[in-house]
Amino acid sequence: MLFNSIHYLFFLPIVVGLYYLVPQKWRWLLLLVASYYFYMCWKAEYAILLLFSTGVAYTAGLGISRTEDEQAKKKYLWSCIAVLLGVLFSFKYFNFASASLRGLCADLSIPLDIPVSHLLLPIGISFYTFQKISYVVDVYHGKVKAEKHFGVFAVYSCFFPQLVAGPIERAQHLLPQFFKRHDFSYELFTSGLRLILWGLFKKIVVADRLAILVNAVYDNPHSYPGLPLVVATVFFGIQIYCDFSGYTDIAIGSGRLLGFDLMANFRQPYYAKSIPEFWHRWHISLSTWFRDYLYIPLGGSRVVKWRWYYNLFITFFISGLWHGANWTFAVWGALHGCFMVLDSLFGPARDWLRSKLKGQIVVAGFDGLNIALTFALVTLAWIPFRAANFSDVWFIFTHMFSGAGDWVDLNTVALQFRGMGLKLPYLIYAGVFAGLVFLYDIIDSRQGVWESLKFSPRPLRWSVYYAILLLVLFFGHYNQAQNFIYFQF
Repeated sequence: MLFNSIHYLFFLPIVVGLYYLVPQKWRWLLLLVASYYFYMCWKAEYAILLLFSTGVAYTAGLGISRTEDEQAKKKYLWSCIAVLLGVLFSFKYFNFASASLRGLCADLSIPLDIPVSHLLLPIGISFYTFQKISYVVDVYHGKVKAEKHFGVFAVYSCFFPQLVAGPIERAQHLLPQFFKRHDFSYELFTSGLRLILWGLFKKIVVADRLAILVNAVYDNPHSYPGLPLVVATVFFGIQIYCDFSGYTDIAIGSGRLLGFDLMANFRQPYYAKSIPEFWHRWHISLSTWFRDYLYIPLGGSRVVKWRWYYNLFITFFISGLWHGANWTFAVWGALHGCFMVLDSLFGPARDWLRSKLKGQIVVAGFDGLNIALTFALVTLAWIPFRAANFSDVWFIFTHMFSGAGDWVDLNTVALQFRGMGLKLPYLIYAGVFAGLVFLYDIIDSRQGVWESLKFSPRPLRWSVYYAILLLVLFFGHYNQAQNFIYFQF
């Protein structure tokens, strides 16, 4: 079931209404049934896989908590991780690994015949696998007690607002909320509705509209000159942000309707002044997961410098592979790993220079340059993330600035985009809507958009709500419900 579907428009109010009517002791059961129904609307039989992974993590957590033998605890821990990652590998990485191995053997003239798996990738498997691994590791380290109520643990493992694309919730934050009584709160309810509306605007009006141009170019990049490649790449950076943060807004908003608090996953990432700051603002639940369960166990920064650089690089390289079974994703992760290493080398000099600058305007200008540089690096790194293969990656990198001298000729630019079936007003609309998102982020970073509206006159407040609703209704892309980008991971 998609958040941006008519199905969810009916599903959510029914679940919320029943939730406040059902006695507290049975609410976990309602959420469990609703969450499994939500998941089974995609492919019913894969609910068995979700239940299996839940049983594995639940059993391992109990096993760890019931023994004092350190070796036994480690056996439970590593057995659970091996099973969960084994399932993830079987469905997501088997064909990728076998194709890579076949290619290597072919280059070495070694005959190798590995069967191809025809298993469909379960939606959300990377997210719910990582959430269960974090639970078992935290139980092992004593950060959270093992949950004895299987039903409640099952709800934690499949809570429908964040099941298929996060945020990846930690047990110590989400699990206790299933035992709290959530009485209806007008403030939380209206806050949730506002977030859902804004998330739909970002997804349907901005991301899905930008996707028309992005898909046209990236599905056949060799057919386009330089400027459309640049525009499509920049648009993809905005598309993926609006698509994924829009999903997160709807997820958090849906949770608030039920009285639940889900963690923030984005904090104005494109206003970051460095790559490390970008990763403190982008997909926060995943970046902190890799920090806590991979980077720090590797030694983090508390090692010799070469080892620190290795830890940074390998963490982002693996993060790239987590996103998809394709070497292009690994390159995207490797690029960010290199950016992080370079920042660790030159970042102190940048910070020292900023501390020596005088005057607010000078400092603001310096920060603006760093924001622009960070955005440019992140945008260039999106190319291997979005491109289908290395041939397309290389072509885009080497041709995106060709014919730059013609970019000032508006007639030439208009002809280039007309050749794609896109008229200039489309680009203007897309730019205006994307600008609204960035304006929202500026205001939200300073004082909070919804908090500011809360104290504004009622006519102004409701005018803003109705304006967003009308934009969603009249400018949304409704040809067919578009999957969220992160559903494929």
